Amino acid sequence: MFSGIYFEYPLFGFLLVVFFACEVYCKIKLPSLYFPHAKQFLQQSVSSSKLLLLLKWIGIVMMVLALMSPVKDTPYELEPKHGYELALILDSSQSMEEQGFDETNARLNKFDVVKSIVGDFITQRKNDNIGLVVFGAYSFIASPLTYDENILNKIVLQLQIGMAGNYTALYTSLAQGVNLLKMTESKSKVAILLTDGFSTPQIDKVPLDVALELAKKEGIKVYTIGIGRSGEYNEEVLVQIAKETGGVAFGASSASELKMVYNKIDELEKSEIKNETYTYLNYYYIYPLFIALLSLMLYVFLRNKRGHS
Repeated sequence: MFSGIYFEYPLFGFLLVVFFACEVYCKIKLPSLYFPHAKQFLQQSVSSSKLLLLLKWIGIVMMVLALMSPVKDTPYELEPKHGYELALILDSSQSMEEQGFDETNARLNKFDVVKSIVGDFITQRKNDNIGLVVFGAYSFIASPLTYDENILNKIVLQLQIGMAGNYTALYTSLAQGVNLLKMTESKSKVAILLTDGFSTPQIDKVPLDVALELAKKEGIKVYTIGIGRSGEYNEEVLVQIAKETGGVAFGASSASELKMVYNKIDELEKSEIKNETYTYLNYYYIYPLFIALLSLMLYVFLRNKRGHS
């Protein structure tokens, strides 16, 4: 239990030298360092007690040890993961309010269906490091990369239509997804871009060629998904994005087709992601401090008892 312990503040150990020096050279003044009623300690019956002397020095030594703060480093690491680092880029613009996308429940809008299917996809990808980007008129990182699918699914459930504006900054969202992934060390970086519309030129501040260049520079493979009927989204641009980054472009006109798309993406080849090591500090000062307090309490009790006998 105590192997590998070291002191965080070892210089406090010199206090023991001071106490020992005072014990030898200033015995008359030493008791006043510990208790206000020093004259009572000078009684021959008390000062001659070896037990009291032992308790006193146990208290002193243990208090100094507590001040030195004994600690122990306990290293631990996240279990190795074998998967991708994924950026899920979701369109939350006003057009996602359209209903009828799900054949089994026509009252659900597109965004409700997308959140449900994306949630299932996240649950299946237990070994992936996944982040979330949401976009409309602007884009933002709703969740940084995380292995915790439970937290990520909770964030997905809280997403709302229009929370990033009502228009479609498609290329800006791709650049935001690149920003999310570019600081990672994995060789397998994938962005899955889902939209149901066209880029809004006056809103989309990042040109398509710039967004593509950023993705290619970081080695990010982009899978694009257009949802809705033919002509409702920019199929040509989505194909271009996927082709230039080494990904695949998909189209889904219904909820069942969208599930099939995510199932296909779920079959991506796995690759190892470097695990991270952390160090946890265990502090043990409480043990010598407890012994010091106990020793000094016994010291006071026995001193008073003998002093009044």
